Amino acid sequence: MEKAILHILAGREKKITEDETVRQPLPHKDFRFANPFIVLHHIGPEYIKPGATMRIHPHPHRGFSPYTFMLQGEGFHRDNAGNNEIIGAGGVQWMFAGRGILHSEGPTPRLLHNGGIQEMVQLWINAPRSEKWGKPFYQSASQEQLPLAIEKDGIRFRLASGDYNGFSGPIRHFTPVISMTGEVEAGRTLTLNATPGYWALLYVIRGEIVIGEQQVAQYHLVVFENEHDTITLTAGKDSQLMFLSAEPLDEPVAAKDNFVMNTAEEIEQAISDYRQGLFGTLSS
Repeated sequence: MEKAILHILAGREKKITEDETVRQPLPHKDFRFANPFIVLHHIGPEYIKPGATMRIHPHPHRGFSPYTFMLQGEGFHRDNAGNNEIIGAGGVQWMFAGRGILHSEGPTPRLLHNGGIQEMVQLWINAPRSEKWGKPFYQSASQEQLPLAIEKDGIRFRLASGDYNGFSGPIRHFTPVISMTGEVEAGRTLTLNATPGYWALLYVIRGEIVIGEQQVAQYHLVVFENEHDTITLTAGKDSQLMFLSAEPLDEPVAAKDNFVMNTAEEIEQAISDYRQGLFGTLSS
C-alpha cells in the first residue's frame, strides 16, 4: 500500500562558513527531524576556479555520524583518529564522531589546483544514546563498491547502506539505515519498497518527479508517513534522487553547533570539552 506524503520541504540556502553555502531541507521550520536523520545538506554543484584555496578547517563533532555522498568532483578528509582519505565521484564516506573527534574536509589539492565541478550531499545520522560515547571510526566505499540494487531500463540505483532487493550496502550503522542514490529517466516510473514503521525520505538532487498527483521539484525533500510499504514515482525530467529509510530512533534530540546529543546539558558539556581541548588537536 502506498505511503502518504507528510511534508515536501524546500532546500533553503544556509551559510555554514564564510566561504560555503548549502541547501538545507532538513531540519526545516515546518519539520525538524526524522530521527535518526538530523541534517541534509546539498553542496553545489559549484565550479571551483583553478588555484582556489577553499576548505572547511578542523572542527569538532560528538554523538552522531556525518555521512557524505560525493556526487561530482572529489573530496579530501582528515581527522585526529588517524584517517586521511580521498573520496571520488560516486563514492561515500561515513565518520562516526562518537565521544568526540576533530576533522577537516574540502576539495582535494588536485581539484583546487586544476579547477572543476564539486557537488555532494552530507547527512547527519544520529547515534542511539547507548552508542554516543563510543570510540570514533571511519568507513568509506567507492562507487564501484556500491551494489546496483535497482537496475532496469532508464533506472539505476546504487545502495550505500542497509539491505534492499537482496543486496547489502558496505556502510554499516548501529540501527538499520537504508541509503541509495540513482537516476530515473524522464517518463520512467519507479516503485520503491519501504519497511512499514520506518521513516522514508526522498530527495530530488536534480530533475522533477510526480508522486500521485503531487509534483516535486529539484532541491525538495519528501517526508513520508511511517505507515505502509511502497512509494511510486514518475520522473517528469531526467532526475537524480536520494532514497533514505530508517528505523525511528525514539529518543530526545538536542542539536546545536556541531553536536547531536540527548539533552541541552550534554550539548553544553560538549562545547566546554572542546574549548578545554579535550577533543585533541588536528593541523589544518
